[in-house]
Amino acid sequence: MSALTVPELSLVCMVGASGSGKSTFAAAHFGPFEVLSSDFCRGLVSDDPNDQSATKAAFEVLHHIAGKRLDAGRLTVVDATNVQPEARRSLVALAREHDVLPVAIVLDLPERVCLDRNAARADRAFGDRVVKRQRDQLRRSLRSLRREGFRSVHVLRSEEEVAEAVVVREKLLNDFRDRPGPFDVIGDVHGCRGELEQLLGDLGYTLVRDEDGRCVDAVPPAGRTAVFLGDLVDRGPDSPGVLRLVMGMVAAGHALAVPGNHESKLVRALQGRDVQVSHGLEATLAQLAAETPEFRTEVERFCHGLVSHLVLDSGRLVVAHAGLVEKYHGRASARVRSFALYGDTTGETDEFGLPVRYPWAQEYRGAATVLYGHTPTPEPEWINNTMCLDTGAVFGGHLTALRYPEREIVQVPAQRVWYEPVKPFPPAGSAEPAPSAASTPSRGHDDLAITDVLGARGIETRLAGRVTVREDNAAGALEVMSRFAMEPRWLLYLPPTMAPTATMPDGDVLEHPATAFDFYAKGGVTELLCEEKHMGSRAVALVCRDVDTARSRFGGTDGATGAVYTRTGRPFFDRDLTEQLLARLRDAVTRAGLWDELDTGWVLLDAELLPWSAKAEALLRDQYAAVGAAARAAVPAAVDVLERVAARGVNGDAGSENGVSELLARTRSRAANAQAYTDAYRRYVWPTDGITGIQLAPFQLLASEGRTWADHHHLWHLGIADRLADADPDLVRTTRRLPIDTSDATSLAQGVTWWADLTAAGGEGMVVKPLANLVRATRGWAQPGIKVRGREYLRIIYGPDYTEPYNLERLRDRQVGHKRSMAAREYALGIEAVERAVAREPLWRVHEAVFAVLALESEPVDPRL
Repeated sequence: MSALTVPELSLVCMVGASGSGKSTFAAAHFGPFEVLSSDFCRGLVSDDPNDQSATKAAFEVLHHIAGKRLDAGRLTVVDATNVQPEARRSLVALAREHDVLPVAIVLDLPERVCLDRNAARADRAFGDRVVKRQRDQLRRSLRSLRREGFRSVHVLRSEEEVAEAVVVREKLLNDFRDRPGPFDVIGDVHGCRGELEQLLGDLGYTLVRDEDGRCVDAVPPAGRTAVFLGDLVDRGPDSPGVLRLVMGMVAAGHALAVPGNHESKLVRALQGRDVQVSHGLEATLAQLAAETPEFRTEVERFCHGLVSHLVLDSGRLVVAHAGLVEKYHGRASARVRSFALYGDTTGETDEFGLPVRYPWAQEYRGAATVLYGHTPTPEPEWINNTMCLDTGAVFGGHLTALRYPEREIVQVPAQRVWYEPVKPFPPAGSAEPAPSAASTPSRGHDDLAITDVLGARGIETRLAGRVTVREDNAAGALEVMSRFAMEPRWLLYLPPTMAPTATMPDGDVLEHPATAFDFYAKGGVTELLCEEKHMGSRAVALVCRDVDTARSRFGGTDGATGAVYTRTGRPFFDRDLTEQLLARLRDAVTRAGLWDELDTGWVLLDAELLPWSAKAEALLRDQYAAVGAAARAAVPAAVDVLERVAARGVNGDAGSENGVSELLARTRSRAANAQAYTDAYRRYVWPTDGITGIQLAPFQLLASEGRTWADHHHLWHLGIADRLADADPDLVRTTRRLPIDTSDATSLAQGVTWWADLTAAGGEGMVVKPLANLVRATRGWAQPGIKVRGREYLRIIYGPDYTEPYNLERLRDRQVGHKRSMAAREYALGIEAVERAVAREPLWRVHEAVFAVLALESEPVDPRL
């Protein structure tokens, strides 16, 4: 049995004459979607798999599909004869274009076998000469396949070899996705052995020395692994000592390493190749000359065997010496290796003679964290989920490590300036810009681009998987964001829409608690919380402890200490009023003792801002008040006329008296409805002066420094709100609540009574939530909340006369499924945004999820639900 090794991500080319069994072999050893057949593609474009006139079009289709699969990181097998060099050349080029390895599996079976098989097939009308010509082309190609660019070539020469062959898929050398860490990723050492030993000690590693006192290993704590980002050698005082330590750690399984451009150059020098001995290489070669030949050989072997980059932790972490753009992650080609070693250069040099590099990190949008070195910077800084850990140890800066996944920086200062750089290197904390070989300014951590949100896109969320945003919805959200929304750095979260309860099938109400309780009970959620629904405007309050926190954490300017904004990202008030409101909230948080208790300098609150008129004054005046005033003026006058007509006893045709009576009854009912409509909206209106009269009813603490709080039950959140209300009862309003158990009939009845009393007293209604907050239901995550509004409040939504029987029956046919789906998706996006913000991910990652919430609001749905 012969094993044919094939990289898990590769382009496999079947090579062989017609009748050699390529399709049978491919079908036996690869998946049905992995194999692209030239015959099948001929059929796609011509309805005849043997139509040779369609070959050109068929291969255009095949190459296009293969390219799409390789883009997606899928192994792809091309089932064609591929006996002609030009056919193989195009496939090798395709593999290189997508930075995957090309592999050839050659079926070089005897000519007679191929001829007999073709003769047995009725669909093969061509003569023996075609097979003989293909066999001749194949034989002349065998020796040149590797030179053509195939990474590996497997040749099977008999039916027995074909029958016994086994395809073995092997991981790429850069594939360490099964290593979850934790890791300690260390920047460019450049021969600074003393600093490296000190850093490892600070990281908790135990140094191991040989009998001569040389450090030959470092044992990590708690199963951690060190990861070296290359440039171990050159410029510093002891490159052999650094190599000895790192090589020992790698051999013992205590470390991983990728090569730097200095290791690449050292390998060429040790192999006797012609290199320019400069930039510190001369020092390394002199230091290695004092070592044994065996050590130099081991150094050459070790450095030569280092892989360009490593993909770790299920693809969530990528390490490469000079960084790596997303499309190269997990790929293998000379182009990928060059980028990983040197970055992407423009071909120009700056005033110091150093190459100018494209600022790849500024445009990085990958989900994986990328850690790299190569271009020294005084301070490590996150740029779009990437960080450079070369902080110029050899130039007198620091040797830096990042603990992953903790994202904790650990540094030791250089013992001295070991090497004077060509380009001046400012010390850490200098006001000078970070030195870089690139003259092009890089994009900052908080910079956004319109391409982040344009067009149809999918956002990956922890709770709901991939949430899709349509292009037209994104366009609508962009209009709102660009014209009305606040500075994006403050927008850590947008609240989701609220799902309505199912419509009651009969009775005099559209909404009733029983339908909400039943919905959760069917989903397996028994412990619920009924919360008073405040009739105001949904608000998000980001409150910072002081100006310095706002500036350092969120980039606040002009003394801003936070933000209070609507569910569409617009500020409620002007700057002065907002700061007055934030000052009151900040004092309340202080008096409640939350800054220290939560160990935070900021809090993010989900709340309701009251009164409704504080935001909706124009809506009230132009729509609700106008309708109410018109109805109260017109309908009573109609009642008066009808009453006088009825009093005169006017008789007409049969039934006319009843007709007047019925019309009078309906009109009187409409007059009562008009008054009830006015009373309904007036309950939520009161005068305000500045922030006097403004109230905030927080019901959830979304986040604080270092963590989110969706894993805490709602009574805990309302307890936080109660403490704020105790600290400032004039500003902060409490939220009434009632826990219920859907498995207890008495508890359910109490919930219904509580809602009835609440709405009878003029309340809007209630929101029913899973008590545990973020909780699993029978199918996925439970709906975060379902609103149950009162009969009178719904007049504001459906109109004064909605309670008339004929209107109620018509309104019962409302569909709530889409609104519930939208609410669940928006909730998942909101949680995703907050989690990304707390993890200090780049602003574009946070904004991506926030923007998507607003985009989903453009989906067509009945706005009254």
